[in-house]
Amino acid sequence: MTKNQDPNDSSPLKPSRPVSVVIFGASGDLTQRKLLPALYALRCEGFLPDHFRLIGNARRDYTDEAFRDLMREGVEQHGRHAPSEEDSWTDFASNMYYVGGTLEEAETFDKIKQKLEELEANDVEESIRLYYLAIPPSAFPIALNNISEQGLSVPESDRFRVIVEKPFGVDQETARVLNTQVHSAFSEDQVFRIDHYLGKETVQNILVFRLANGIFEPLWNRRYVDHVQITVGESIGVGRRGGYFDQAGIVRDIVQNHMLQLLCLVGMEVPIRFRAEHVRNEKVKVLMSLSPLSEVDIKTSVVRGQYAEGVVDDERVTAYRYEEDVNPETTTETFAAFRAYIDNWRWAGVPFYLRAGKRMKTRTTEITIVFKHPPLALFKATHERIPAPNQLIIQIQPEEGIKLRVGSKRPGTKFSIDPVQMAFTYEQSFENAPPGAYERLLLDAINGDSTLFAREDEVDYAWRFVQPILDAWQTTDLCPVHPYWAGSWGPDAADRIIERDGRAWRNEMPGEEPTLT
Repeated sequence: MTKNQDPNDSSPLKPSRPVSVVIFGASGDLTQRKLLPALYALRCEGFLPDHFRLIGNARRDYTDEAFRDLMREGVEQHGRHAPSEEDSWTDFASNMYYVGGTLEEAETFDKIKQKLEELEANDVEESIRLYYLAIPPSAFPIALNNISEQGLSVPESDRFRVIVEKPFGVDQETARVLNTQVHSAFSEDQVFRIDHYLGKETVQNILVFRLANGIFEPLWNRRYVDHVQITVGESIGVGRRGGYFDQAGIVRDIVQNHMLQLLCLVGMEVPIRFRAEHVRNEKVKVLMSLSPLSEVDIKTSVVRGQYAEGVVDDERVTAYRYEEDVNPETTTETFAAFRAYIDNWRWAGVPFYLRAGKRMKTRTTEITIVFKHPPLALFKATHERIPAPNQLIIQIQPEEGIKLRVGSKRPGTKFSIDPVQMAFTYEQSFENAPPGAYERLLLDAINGDSTLFAREDEVDYAWRFVQPILDAWQTTDLCPVHPYWAGSWGPDAADRIIERDGRAWRNEMPGEEPTLT
């Protein structure tokens, strides 16, 4: 939301000021697959200002025309709006430029500064400048230092902004060092730490679903909720990211950022205003309230796993340790599961079960709110077992939507109760597929709305929670690496975490109908 926007209107606005976007790492996959398709979609749908410029930077030596051709290939392959309308693409591409050079050379940043000043010379208003660091985290310090030294940023000015990609540090200490480096060039209000999960429509809809419907928020607490499950499963392996992933693992890659963000949105209190400051305050309170994991907790309630060979989508796949650029003796986890508690009035005693893994049975990201059973099992005498509890299933990928699962009498003379579900998907209910996550996040950053971005203290508290797990895993006998078959739901040890509490993971394929009891 821009500063002048009506607080009751959360719709994105077309910026009134000119905008200049500089992408460092412009020749990489992120730029071609996500950033350019998102920016072009925003242009096609009328969300970018008339005076919009984009400067790409990378080591490679491109002309402006060669860079435009490369970006067009990315938009054609990955964009929602293919550049088939020649006039539309020609206009967009004509404001796209390339400045080659390494991040280590001050001359590179001086050339970018000169290009920006040339492009902005005739602007009636000062343009917004948005820098996107689509570069490896190891390159952040030198890029930030040169941005500051060459006068490309002015702290506290609402004109200058920077987007920083994850991972934001590899542990709590490096995250704090990185925050110090970022603040050498930008003040906190200018920093947008991006997590693309928060740009997904269903993730944003969690708060709307809770707060815009009178039947759910009164039930959203320990009195009615038995437990919560969050699953982020991927059927793919590490692919060409073996070198990076073997240094990171699933906790750093998925849990510390994506999963804890989802946990915050489910667990947070109602903000007093739907503004960045108030929403992010409530998310931080959730992270502050997470019960610290003791050594005993980590040994009994945390599981790490690593995929062995198996079959995924009818294809035989190799074990993780035989993937390209992976150490054959590695103990890096490709799966993690644990139980967490939020120690506050709303959620006291309600377990949150989280799991994330690669080479799992299917690609799925979902949040399942499992409600408590009614106090009296009235139909137990006529039903062979107590009916399944009500479930609210928020499906984030691959098919974005929400399902409510309830019990219903099966037609016939007996009181036989079967689960049925009411469901909607975005494509069916709203006709068009939802926009890509980067579209919303890029537009918010341009507009200066940081609601869907992580704040400095938010990152720090997230690392504070997972750091004991990472430290404990340095000793393999404390928490061994459990193998699991590729194409399964993870190691058996993860099942034991939840089964000891008399519960079970929701192991269902996306789109699968409820199993009749």
